[in-house]
Amino acid sequence: MPQVNRVADLIDFQDGSIVSKEIVKKDTGTVTLFAFDEGQGLSEHTAPFDALVQILDGEARITVSGNPYVVKKDEMIIMPAGEPHALAALKRFKMLLVMIRS
Repeated sequence: MPQVNRVADLIDFQDGSIVSKEIVKKDTGTVTLFAFDEGQGLSEHTAPFDALVQILDGEARITVSGNPYVVKKDEMIIMPAGEPHALAALKRFKMLLVMIRS
């Protein structure tokens, strides 16, 4: 049965940690929520598929191919397939990650 939710309320912060919650998992892609405590991040890596990140709360520095972007609540960025990227919490932030595999 469909359910209406406020997306940012589906995940909570945890002190000193990164929390993730998979919302949709299909062969063609995934939708995952993340909550990053301040100072947390993901080191530079690549993905074989385009990834769309929407910030739901807080503020992140997202670096794509060596170029840093400050992304805030209600903003989004697309990280192209094969491009190195990293994330860092400038403030606690929550994000929705959509990866499309085809």
